[in-house]
Amino acid sequence: MDGEDSAAQRLAALEAGARHHRVQAGGIKLHWREWGQGQPLVLLHGGHGSWMHWVRNIECFARHYRVLVPDLPGFGASDDFALSAHDGQRPAALLDALSDSVVQLVGAQPLHLAGFSFGGAVAGMLAARLPQVQRLVLLGTAGHGGPRRETEALLDWRVSDPAERMAALHQNLAVFMLSKAAAADALALHIHRHCCEATRFRSKAMSRSSRLQAVLQDYARPILLVWGEADVTAVPMVAAEALKQDRPERDWTIVPGAGHWVQYESANAVNTLVVRWLQT
Repeated sequence: MDGEDSAAQRLAALEAGARHHRVQAGGIKLHWREWGQGQPLVLLHGGHGSWMHWVRNIECFARHYRVLVPDLPGFGASDDFALSAHDGQRPAALLDALSDSVVQLVGAQPLHLAGFSFGGAVAGMLAARLPQVQRLVLLGTAGHGGPRRETEALLDWRVSDPAERMAALHQNLAVFMLSKAAAADALALHIHRHCCEATRFRSKAMSRSSRLQAVLQDYARPILLVWGEADVTAVPMVAAEALKQDRPERDWTIVPGAGHWVQYESANAVNTLVVRWLQT
């Protein structure tokens, strides 16, 4: 069995254990997947992503929580809005649809919320809307507005030649998402390719803004901030201090030997860290 087949089988096995919800919200249908029982834990994926960004975390989290993972609007199997790619109403429409669908699935029940990258910025804005969010975890979060550390430009993978496309996707995965080329394994590449090809929402403007800093100014509930030490989308200590904002209920940590996709590359460390912090 080659790496592609093995990756597809692993994802299919995880899908087979999921409960699927197709929720009408904001004029579109959002596809949610659910695992486990107990207090809800909502996970939001990053830009050019889908629920699969959490492939190495779902099973661990589902042993403790009712894990709910959407494909955000314009990503994966969820519908996109009938708006132009750069329409300024897109961020508000995304938050409206997402908050509505969370309420439909969870009601007023207390929940925890975690977001990765672009999904971290969305999670911060969503938590400010939802008083039932008890604890917020932001992994490699976007929206910090601080300096970044990219040294290599992303390659254009939207080409007709299949081999050239895969080479570009592999290069982008290795230099942007992970700390080293060896971490770009068959599963990571399978997920990255399928997520990129299914993405219709332009997340870059929201990710590169400092909107999260402003949103968190008046947010008083506990936050855990996590970055991989080699994350090129931030200078982790600078971003952490900017978002901590000298608040005692906020904590941050930097995971050694990991890049931007920290919960994939250092799954065991992140799983243990997040579960312990949520249960504190």
